[in-house]
Amino acid sequence: MTTTADQSLWLAALPAQSRPPLVGEHAFDVAVVGGGITGLTTALLLKRRGLRVVVLEAGRVASGVSGNNTAKVTALQSTVYSQIRGRHGLAAATDYATASVAAVAQVAALAKGIDCDLRRSPAVTYAFTESEVRDVDNELIVARQVGLPVRATKNVDLPFEVHAAIRLDDQIALHPVKYLQGLADQVDGDGSRVCEHSRVLDVSGHRVSTSDGHVDAAKIVMATHYPTLDRGLYFPRLELTRAYCVAARVSTPTQALAISTGSPSWSISAHEDKLILAGQSHPTGKTVVEPFRRLEDFAREHWQVEEITHRWSAQDPTAYDHLPMIGSYTPGNTAVYTATGYMKWGLTSGTFAASLLADLVTDKPNEMAERFSPHRVSLKSLHALVRKNAEVAAEMVGDRIAPADATSSENLLPGHAHVIRDGLGKTGVYRDEAGQLHGVSMRCTHLGCLVRFNAAERSWDCPCHGSRFDVDGEVLEGPATRPLPRKEPR
Repeated sequence: MTTTADQSLWLAALPAQSRPPLVGEHAFDVAVVGGGITGLTTALLLKRRGLRVVVLEAGRVASGVSGNNTAKVTALQSTVYSQIRGRHGLAAATDYATASVAAVAQVAALAKGIDCDLRRSPAVTYAFTESEVRDVDNELIVARQVGLPVRATKNVDLPFEVHAAIRLDDQIALHPVKYLQGLADQVDGDGSRVCEHSRVLDVSGHRVSTSDGHVDAAKIVMATHYPTLDRGLYFPRLELTRAYCVAARVSTPTQALAISTGSPSWSISAHEDKLILAGQSHPTGKTVVEPFRRLEDFAREHWQVEEITHRWSAQDPTAYDHLPMIGSYTPGNTAVYTATGYMKWGLTSGTFAASLLADLVTDKPNEMAERFSPHRVSLKSLHALVRKNAEVAAEMVGDRIAPADATSSENLLPGHAHVIRDGLGKTGVYRDEAGQLHGVSMRCTHLGCLVRFNAAERSWDCPCHGSRFDVDGEVLEGPATRPLPRKEPR
């Protein structure tokens, strides 16, 4: 789970009954690891091509990032086209637009027959302040160059002044959990399976292992949003950020799928009588001050808020060169595939990633394969790669030499956490509202960085590669697959 205690607006739609976990020895044509947008879409496309597929989900289908978002499926995505053109040129931006437009159409097609509250709505990129107008104007130019039928407007369904905006009509909002549960229902059966509570612990050759079973498969798709295998050198090439969402009951929700270009960014959508407001992004593991309160204050400033009903969050990887990575897990590998780096637009990018993965798995030529290959080299973005890894090195060293917060937890307040020195190591201690102490090793079980406490979500987050753990050390989010060891708090 990647949510706060209040949980996502969408997760209420999870069925009460879980799907059975994988138990024992099995063989399938394809094993898909991850029951989110990429995994389930890939699995369904492959099943429709006649393959027997198993989906292995660590928790519940759609309970990860795919069920913790603003539920927008759109080809207009803030200033993504300006960014891609600047790093890769106009042809790359055009390919990304082509893939995104196709993904919107594919979601609409796959959603037929699924009760997922799908509605058509315009997508809008807007300038909240005068300083953002130039970015909006630039994005308008590039969006037209890549073939999107966008238009400039200031007439936007928002209750505050918009200084400039771009509009792309006929995009999609839906209920992501209902949609993904519908896809899972179509995958399950006729020789294919969807297994919940089946965390993958190892992939060796053509064998995938969980705690209770094993699958032998000719092809394996790692659709875990962030690659979890310690191979392929993905970790140094991806930067993780967390973003926060609130849902508020208001008298007149905004229907547009809108996002501002500045920092902080204000992303806006709606579901039924609820406004959905997202933003307050920060690198995973960094300190953030009351992100939910800031979102709530913004909502109350501009809408008549009757009640804040939900609070949740999710995290997203962005590749160092700002293009998704979709293809073989390692160079020349024809057995294991992956997709990652969706830049916060996973419902769209995860869908077109699934189409590309399905072609790769079945040896069908796809003209986008080279563009989105995980093994490309972007010379223009090498400085970003160097900067990212210098920051990781600094985190690994700096946290180890930083002093502890206290020598004991005697004065630790309920709902707070701190760090105490434990011999040569450090222990993270949290006191819950009932007064009970929870202690864990601070050494991330992925690659050994020291985790930091996220007060907004009461979790221990790794600043190096984004793994997250609850106050008792259980894995909330990978790439880590093993929990933090518990320690006796003092």
